[in-house]
Amino acid sequence: MFNSLSDRLTATFKNLRGKGRLTEADVDATVREIRRALLDADVAVPVVREFTGRVRERALGAEVSGALNPSQQIVKIVNEELVEILGGETRRIRLAKTGPTIIMLAGLQGAGKTTLAGKLSKWLKSQGHSPMLVACDLQRPNAVTQLQVVGQRAGVPVFAPHPGATSTELEHPAGDPVAVARAGVEEARQKLHDVVIVDTAGRLGVDADMMEQARQIRRAIVPNEVLFVIDSMIGQDAVNTALAFDEGVNFTGIVLSKLDGDARGGAALSVASVTGKPVMFASTGEGVDDFELFHPDRMASRILDMGDVLTLIEQAEKSWDKDEAARMAKKFADQEDFTLDDFLAQMQQIRNMGSMKKMLMMMPGAQNIRQQLEQFDEREIDRVEAIVRSMTPHERVAPKIINGSRRARIAKGSGMHVSDVNGLLERFAQAQKMMKKMAAGGGMPGMPGMPGMGGGGGARKGGAKNAPKKKAKSGNPAKAAQELRDAEARRANASKALPTGAAFGQQGADFDPSQLNLPKGFDKFLGGSK
Repeated sequence: MFNSLSDRLTATFKNLRGKGRLTEADVDATVREIRRALLDADVAVPVVREFTGRVRERALGAEVSGALNPSQQIVKIVNEELVEILGGETRRIRLAKTGPTIIMLAGLQGAGKTTLAGKLSKWLKSQGHSPMLVACDLQRPNAVTQLQVVGQRAGVPVFAPHPGATSTELEHPAGDPVAVARAGVEEARQKLHDVVIVDTAGRLGVDADMMEQARQIRRAIVPNEVLFVIDSMIGQDAVNTALAFDEGVNFTGIVLSKLDGDARGGAALSVASVTGKPVMFASTGEGVDDFELFHPDRMASRILDMGDVLTLIEQAEKSWDKDEAARMAKKFADQEDFTLDDFLAQMQQIRNMGSMKKMLMMMPGAQNIRQQLEQFDEREIDRVEAIVRSMTPHERVAPKIINGSRRARIAKGSGMHVSDVNGLLERFAQAQKMMKKMAAGGGMPGMPGMPGMGGGGGARKGGAKNAPKKKAKSGNPAKAAQELRDAEARRANASKALPTGAAFGQQGADFDPSQLNLPKGFDKFLGGSK
């Protein structure tokens, strides 16, 4: 969603690197580029004006002029202002003290309310709640049927006493949505459901009839939360729509749907700032599980290409098999061989975490390899599984016995080419070497085949004996000073040639892992065994 905005901002900050001091002209040029990037992303003009004004004021203040690295301080200011414009802090659902918590969904037709009702119910169910859906959209054809299908996928009951409108009954739909909403809350109370999600009707545009119906439903059920569902691809009209719904139903939170689309995403940066209401959830795909709590600080980090490591860790914790992880840990401790069965198990664990593209895009510096990520085929893991399962149990444990005829048989059995089998065995050999190094306590080596990650080349033979000798320092003071300047110039050129991992441009000596706010102990995991 924010790819274009992220690219523009990252390119703007690159121009500031290497400057020891920022002049007013530098700040004005940077703010001008930020303004253009935000306007191109369809952010509302008043929001852009206020945002860039605060950035310029802070950039010209003492906090930058006294900083050791002004360019990084500018990025820090933009990051903090983005967090503020997105709502400041994470806002969670306010649960009712007694009785069921009532959540009412409102928004235009086509914004994704019905689909989101199922996603929200599935998410609440995973949090230990017992939700129930209530079908109050009796005007859109087959809206009730759609909610029933979504509820079935989410494993959540749906209260739908009326079938709603069909293609031949558009003008006179059956049932009163206000009465259905009131009866649905009572049904949930009797059946001891602790959360009720009420799906209401929408229109193609804001009109008086829709708002009046939404107000009547709100007065009838007195919801604890009224969530305004808005299409993230709506563009500049997002602000007018949000203000109309805020005046009509006084919503308490915002849900961004279709956040995985290819639009520019200005709605996400505009609505929260204009209405003063927080963004609470984000819908990121078509699946029932493609739903997440909205964290303003993490979204700001994604926009600035600094990654979202915390969300990545949370997804891993939810989907990772603890028994399998304990088995692999014991295998490392006993220094047993890493087999193709283990390799396949690890690949399946990664697949359980969800889309590989989405996970990799959460890594710092992912924008630099976005083109490669977009070309990544999610079915590659399926192909690996097919190849491994075409092997005999003995071949999986001892892959060195796989000769030419065995490779031809495996390729035929998996429907692949022999070259695919050769490539997998080569990658597995690199992974096996890496796992042996980790088990031996040698730290985290380079990931095989990953650009910028060391390439899995291993240690140099001979160790320190074959290391290049350090050049002796000249005894001539003038010559020594010149050598020092040449060395600094070479280091500066080398740092420019390195791939930039984030908008901060810190993959060299200036990188500070504490800026990622990793959980306690996670830095040790990244650094390997010690």
